[in-house]
Amino acid sequence: MSDTPRQQAAQVPLASRVKPILEVDGLRFRDLDGDGELAPFEDWRLPAAERAADLVARMSPEEKIGLMVINSRSMGISQHDPELTSHDGALDEQYHPIKLDPHNSAGDPYEGTTEQITQMHMRHFIMRETPTGSRIATWVNAMQEVAETTRFGIPVIVAANSKNEAGGFRMGATPEDQDFTQWPGTLGLGATRDPELVRRFAELSRQEWAASGLRKGYMYMADTVTDPRWFRSYGTFGEDPAFNAAAIDAVVRGFQGEDGLGADGVALTTKHFPGGGARENGFDPHYAEGRFNVYPTPGSLEAYHLPPFQAAIDAGTSSVMPYYAIPSEEKSATPQGRLTEFEQVGFAFNTEVLSLLRAMGHTGYINSDSGILNKMAWGVQELSVPERAGAAISAGTDMIADTNDVRSIREAFVKGLFPAERLDEAARLLLVELFALGLFENPYVDPERADEVVANPQAQEAALEAHRRSVVLLKNPARASSEPDAAGADATGTDATGPEAEHGRRVLPLRPDALAGRRVYVEMFEDGITVKRLDALRAGIASEHPEVSFTTDFHEADVAIVLARPFTGDYFRSTGLLDLTIDEHSGVDLAKIREIRGSVGTLVVGLNAVMAWLPGTLETLADAFVCGFDTRPGTLVDAILGEFSPTGRLPLTFPISDEAIAVDENGICASPNDVPGFAKEQHMDGRPYVYVDSEGGRWVSGFGLEYA
Repeated sequence: MSDTPRQQAAQVPLASRVKPILEVDGLRFRDLDGDGELAPFEDWRLPAAERAADLVARMSPEEKIGLMVINSRSMGISQHDPELTSHDGALDEQYHPIKLDPHNSAGDPYEGTTEQITQMHMRHFIMRETPTGSRIATWVNAMQEVAETTRFGIPVIVAANSKNEAGGFRMGATPEDQDFTQWPGTLGLGATRDPELVRRFAELSRQEWAASGLRKGYMYMADTVTDPRWFRSYGTFGEDPAFNAAAIDAVVRGFQGEDGLGADGVALTTKHFPGGGARENGFDPHYAEGRFNVYPTPGSLEAYHLPPFQAAIDAGTSSVMPYYAIPSEEKSATPQGRLTEFEQVGFAFNTEVLSLLRAMGHTGYINSDSGILNKMAWGVQELSVPERAGAAISAGTDMIADTNDVRSIREAFVKGLFPAERLDEAARLLLVELFALGLFENPYVDPERADEVVANPQAQEAALEAHRRSVVLLKNPARASSEPDAAGADATGTDATGPEAEHGRRVLPLRPDALAGRRVYVEMFEDGITVKRLDALRAGIASEHPEVSFTTDFHEADVAIVLARPFTGDYFRSTGLLDLTIDEHSGVDLAKIREIRGSVGTLVVGLNAVMAWLPGTLETLADAFVCGFDTRPGTLVDAILGEFSPTGRLPLTFPISDEAIAVDENGICASPNDVPGFAKEQHMDGRPYVYVDSEGGRWVSGFGLEYA
């Protein structure tokens, strides 16, 4: 028994389905090793780190190695053959082969869920589906029951990518899918410029996750956007390092707990260290064309990219995920602050970069991004898969995602490609998280309660308010005195260059008295939109605004509201240098918009910005312009019709033209890839970068107008 003072005397809740309960000193403990004695790792009064160290000393190398992988695992509800399920259909027991690679010596198929837990000693899984809270809870409970049968009863932990923002990346679907509460996109949260709102978002979302049994989040992106063509801009809080730091602090504390990771918390993996925004002309390291991070500007890494990660570390983020990329020595100004030399291997293999992460104070584990052993092994492609595993672990990576390839890690260990001390260190760090979350005491959740929490009306109302606050009013000029006014509405800008009205009569808001005798047409442009969906959108808007006269024929309309949702690029493959122009190539029918423009007296555009578009094709056609960031389309219309006054501010700077982001024959961009849009003009020899609209408004990060 340890001599360490016990931290807690009050009984904590316990739940066991397999292992017995011990009573010691009038308190109850789970006898996870079944020996009838209270071991230090079973004693919830001890610190998590001490419990983890005790358990690591008891474990075999194979048990430790099983902790070091996290694998996407299908749920039983996604398995169409009932014979390949267990636990009343909850678990998928189909064998899945590893992702084979020419260097990989492990080619046998791997087992179903039960064997992965009991034979491969895996404890970390990724959920890719979007089922109801009760189905998630039932699935997690079944895995926990299997895990409880093993030698030490080490619990399972299930991770997911962010689930509470509209428009996020998703894989898999079933007819019975039910989203968690849908807030605006992460950029939309950034547009609110309110860390307290972000904290509230995290606290309410945490309740849904924890109630459903999801206790680990692959989120959030602390990356600062510095190249507008980066496809993953939508998953960030934007381009302002100071705000990003405040938002990351709020989101970590909101999910994990104000005072650190606790029994009701959700452990976060902050990504993608040391910042994925410094893309070479927007190309992403999911494919070879984007395998380099570039830092052509002296001091850019420290000034723009590291501050949000420092905030996450200071807030106690449970783990940090390095990105795939190699820091380019050839195309960077070096040294970059504390990085004095650029080791030419991907960040998960990069001793210098991972040492910097530890020097910044990170005490949790380091979780690689998915696929570093095969497709995205940048800089170490010539190594075998076990050699890649050894290189990553030796450099400081503690967990490898998204793989079930424990055999290659074991081969690396047996061959001495990483030391036993690193195996023990990684296992200890990974176990600390499980202990801190209270999963060794109570890994089970109530499926019925999960659905109740996910349907929480308080969260729904808070999310709706966040959608409203994510709307940015970008253009709202004064009407000529002979034109119909908008009920005397005024607008003011927070940017010194924002337009000022001479007489206060503005295009927006289009309140009912401003629309008296006028008919309104609503159109939405989005790649793949169906007539059925458009009809449903129009019907919903009409039912929420019965005081407005709508028409489905723009030839009969006086006012048109055009919702544009452009999209370009691909998550996993290069589609060439991204064209940020809003037109047919990005799913917006400009010819039809011009036709609408010629038929109506007033045209208002509502743009959905998942990245910093070149807005000129739309802005010049619009009398007024609002912007959202995976904001509900109906909320944009509500703003236009005066249901509320927009207060959002741009989280990104919109470029003025193709010339501002042009790339020369040597691959050098006209504006620096590693500097946020608001600061690019400082490095462009007087050339413009920021878009200026027809009213003189500069669409720079932080800009936004309001109704007076």
